[in-house]
Amino acid sequence: MTDAFATNSKSMPGKDHVVGRLFVLELSGGRIHSMGPDGSNRRVIVSDCHLPDGIVVDVEAGHIYWTNMGIPNLNDGSIERADLDGSSRKVVVPQGVTHTPKQLHLEKRSGKLYWCDREGMRVMRANLDGTNVETLVKTGEGENDSRDATRWCVGITIDPERGQIYWTQKGADNSGLGRILRASIDIPNGEDAAKRTDVEVWLDNLPEPIDLELDLENRVLYWTDRGNPPLGNTVNRSSIDAPARNQHAPQPVLGDLMEGIGIALDVPGNRMFITDLGGSVYSAKLDGSEKRTFLFAQGNLSGVAYAEIASEEN
Repeated sequence: MTDAFATNSKSMPGKDHVVGRLFVLELSGGRIHSMGPDGSNRRVIVSDCHLPDGIVVDVEAGHIYWTNMGIPNLNDGSIERADLDGSSRKVVVPQGVTHTPKQLHLEKRSGKLYWCDREGMRVMRANLDGTNVETLVKTGEGENDSRDATRWCVGITIDPERGQIYWTQKGADNSGLGRILRASIDIPNGEDAAKRTDVEVWLDNLPEPIDLELDLENRVLYWTDRGNPPLGNTVNRSSIDAPARNQHAPQPVLGDLMEGIGIALDVPGNRMFITDLGGSVYSAKLDGSEKRTFLFAQGNLSGVAYAEIASEEN
């Protein structure tokens, strides 16, 4: 059942037609889908991915980037790039450099890709061409530590205005040990990724926080949570400028997900898009109202990205 609604597009005199487009990762099938923001005109643009999890769009360059988790105990994760139609596919960060890369964030101004590495227990970044790979945060070392889910780094976003990284460490299933942390984008002088003094627990006691998205215009952080209600299987949000930690209390804005994973914001259009492991794609306003499920039972879905892309007028 498809619940159709208007595509967010606009026409400007003398310019290309701008059309909203969703890019959705199918974890179970190893595929990337491209579709309109109502699920229409859906097509597979990339196949044979190795458990894809995070995706971003570089509209200006005409590229998508995505992470492949690989097999968690084999340290065979990677990051790839392709054109918007799935052509010109290439490996950017090869296997062996990052263990289990999860959510991916594009910081265009600095020309950097940021991602979380789950079993690698790291927050990482690299240039857009995959060079200069750096570890910014390291929460553990070795096989024993990697079994501790409280050390797993999963979701990530950047606040370039304040120069800060936000990331999630989800903890075991429904343990209530999930956390959102933040730190400076750059490691303080004289310190290293494993022993940073600027890491702050921004919010804790969460069921299983997963992916993050930041509305920079309104300074609000959104995240998905896979755990049990009331805070689990939800999308939550909170102001990132609240002065005290107890004022960061999560505000659930959307519920009844089937293990929510991906989230993408369209702030000018006042809407968000969410995917879950149950295979559904949802849309809603940023306050969670007018929730619509326009695709369901589409395999296990993970990351989602939204972009407005120029196309030629008909």
